[in-house]
Amino acid sequence: MGEATKYFVVKQKAIPEVLLKVVEAKRLLESEKVLTIQEAVDAVGISRSSFYKYKDDIFPFHDNSQGTTITLTFQMDDEPGILSDVLKIIAEYRANILTIHQSIPINGIASLTLSIQVLQTTGDISRMIEQLEGQTSVHHVKILAKE
Repeated sequence: MGEATKYFVVKQKAIPEVLLKVVEAKRLLESEKVLTIQEAVDAVGISRSSFYKYKDDIFPFHDNSQGTTITLTFQMDDEPGILSDVLKIIAEYRANILTIHQSIPINGIASLTLSIQVLQTTGDISRMIEQLEGQTSVHHVKILAKE
């Protein structure tokens, strides 16, 4: 029997440039900014063989997350309104919050675990996580699970 497929969530800065260019070439094709694979690979500066080698194995996180549940963990300051700000961002992206668990703050830092359901109407999850990480009182956001 073959080995089961494994998936990893990796931040963009850790991905080799060729894989990012494959994603960009696919985006150009899907948006019809180019009509052929040759035009797409020429535009991003990779070979056709690189495109074909990786095209089915790399895609933006959001493209493969619809209909799933994602569990996120946060470390954030214990200040009034921070949880509200986090929940507001999730609501803006139209994700469905399934569970919320916040621990008792220790040394002014609270731990929060959220499970969210990604719907067809949900915006780009990668951007949502970036926006959550960008909050001044949020120190850390990590994807714990994707089901």
